[in-house]
Order: sequence, then structure tokens, then C-alpha cells
Amino acid sequence: MKIIEILQYTLNKGTGEEFHKVMEEVSVPLHLAYGLDVVSFGKSLHDPDSYFLIRAFDSLTDLENSQEKFYKSAEWIQGPRADIIERIQHSLKTVIELPIAAVEQLRTCG
Repeated sequence: MKIIEILQYTLNKGTGEEFHKVMEEVSVPLHLAYGLDVVSFGKSLHDPDSYFLIRAFDSLTDLENSQEKFYKSAEWIQGPRADIIERIQHSLKTVIELPIAAVEQLRTCG
């Protein structure tokens, strides 16, 4: 089993393409450099200014520790943080537990 965090973003109107570029070129590579497991990310099919990010963790403790390290890092704060935060109008976070096989299927999304 894995702990899955699903982040859903409603972006400011017209910022979806810019947001995706920052995610693809800067934020996701930084996540990976910090050892975060990015399962999938991308624009929602229903709205170009809606976005999702799915990450996997071994436990809730792993989620908390990994995110604390990542979000307090100079690379995040001085890197893509402002470009991402300024484009988000609203965000929603859901955390669930899924079998590893289901997580692997999610990797094909986005």
C-alpha cells in the first residue's frame, strides 16, 4: 500500500499553459531531485486552468517529513514557489491509501 496525495488546483484564468511549463521544467524536476515520487501531473481535461498533481509516499510520516524538507528548501523558496503560488486561485488536497498496482496505473495519467 502507498499513501497518495492528490492536489487539485483551480488556476487564475488563462494561466494554465504557464503553470504547466513551470511544473514540467522546474517544479517536477525539483520534486524528483528531493526524492519525491511524482505519480502524475497535468491539466484537467475539462478546463485548461484546472490542474492536478499526484504524489506517492510510503507512510503519512514520510509524506510529512518529505514535504517539510522540500517546502523549506532554498531551491523551492528561491525557485518555482512564487511562479506557482501566484497562479493558484484555489487548491484542494486529498490523501488516500491505495494498493501499489493502482498507483502504477495512475502513472499513465496526465
